[in-house]
Amino acid sequence: MLHRLLPRLNPINQRRLQRFMANRRGYWSLWVFLVLFGLSLFAEFIANDKPLLVVYDGSLYFPVVQRYAETDFGGEFPLEANYKSPYIRELIAEKDGWMLFPPIPFSYDSINFDLTVPAPAPPSSGNWLGTDDQGRDVFARVIYGFRISVLFALTLTLISSVIGVFAGALQGFYGGWVDLVGQRILEVWSGLPVLYLLIILASFVQPNFWWLLGIMLLFSWMSLVDVVRAEFLRGRNLEYVRAARALGMGNGAIMFRHILPNAMVSTITFMPFILTSAIGTLTSLDFLGFGLPAGSPSLGELVAQGKSNLQAPWLGISAFMVLSIMLTLLVFIGEAARDAFDPRK
Repeated sequence: MLHRLLPRLNPINQRRLQRFMANRRGYWSLWVFLVLFGLSLFAEFIANDKPLLVVYDGSLYFPVVQRYAETDFGGEFPLEANYKSPYIRELIAEKDGWMLFPPIPFSYDSINFDLTVPAPAPPSSGNWLGTDDQGRDVFARVIYGFRISVLFALTLTLISSVIGVFAGALQGFYGGWVDLVGQRILEVWSGLPVLYLLIILASFVQPNFWWLLGIMLLFSWMSLVDVVRAEFLRGRNLEYVRAARALGMGNGAIMFRHILPNAMVSTITFMPFILTSAIGTLTSLDFLGFGLPAGSPSLGELVAQGKSNLQAPWLGISAFMVLSIMLTLLVFIGEAARDAFDPRK
């Protein structure tokens, strides 16, 4: 697929893409990561305690995307149907119906009440990676946790990159007092103990996805400021910038049409590493209990369970493998992107 993009790119980007593909480790890491992330986006169709399809009395029902009450299947109460209940199964079977469940018949918050041993239960044919100390399927929680970690990190990386690039561009292009004041603010702000402040701020509010995103955004935007500032300090005195200014082009157009494309080279190479840092910070907060709300599918919470239940090694091993594979793939992708955009090559 990437080879089909080559004819549509300019010669410089063609060489960059060719260098990226030449790094086999980064190239295949990108594909593996995209496949895993793509599968996690459809987690509800892979791991869910609701069936994908119900055939009842000649009609088709799709509980995975729509809520149905017991009364829709001949039951007595207008409550959401529990499809694992023998009562609902019997009602559906009476009308020659049947149900098609996902490969993993548990959601991230589903409790397996049919365990034959106390929770946390070891891996079995019913729970491929075992259960946690609350009887929830570990494999389902890993899939949902992987998705929310990547989505959180991607959102944080994109927003913080926009803010960091804009701040660095202003400092580097205008210089003088703008740069001086901006650097002093950065020095003070970057000297704050970030993790402790995140814990303190998270303890004031009920944490959720967007609260954590906003709190972490207060500090994550600084990572790109110095890189972009240096590129703009170097580029503002180049000949083509002087020529554009002599022709009457405004500062905004010069910044974002002429200097920014060159500054984006170094920015793009840093973004995968910002992504891994965001995942690590979210995992740390969840591990300490200051992250996502209780019960959310969280890799950090799974690490904490592994620490608290040393007699259940599958918990710690599952969390370690998922985090190590995810972060290793992102680091390999970042290395390949760094080599591809390296101007010395």
